[in-house]
Amino acid sequence: MDKLKSVLSGEESRREDRTVLETVNEASTLSWPTRIRGFVVCFIFGVGCTILGVGCLFLPKIGITLFIVFYTFGNLCTLGSTMFLMGPMKQLKRMCDKTRALATAIMLTCLVLTLCAAFWWKNFGLALLFVILQVLSFAWYSLSYIPCVREAICKLVATFCT
Repeated sequence: MDKLKSVLSGEESRREDRTVLETVNEASTLSWPTRIRGFVVCFIFGVGCTILGVGCLFLPKIGITLFIVFYTFGNLCTLGSTMFLMGPMKQLKRMCDKTRALATAIMLTCLVLTLCAAFWWKNFGLALLFVILQVLSFAWYSLSYIPCVREAICKLVATFCT
């Protein structure tokens, strides 16, 4: 309670040796059980949206639009769920690591382009292409957290291509 009072009164942020990000991060830390609950809820919600989107794919006329919206929102929720485990700053730093920067850029670009293709350009074929690129880039991004898997996949593909 004292920590909350010091943060709300501004005493904590006035200390010379602390940056604004450190103050915000320390004031917003969650307990480990709360982090796990947040991760599970956000992850299940994201997977649920993705499954709901696939189910909407078979609806006439608006099915593909609903699929695109639910699938993209599901990907964002699934990606956001990991922020509960690591914290937002650490997650953003890891997303921009040298090994993940390209996959992150492609994934986020495809998320935006999918919505643009569906709602602004009204080109559903292009939107589906961006959804496929979302899947591939999200998978490649996710595999970067498992040591040596991406290198093994590259070697496997190289073996089959030669």
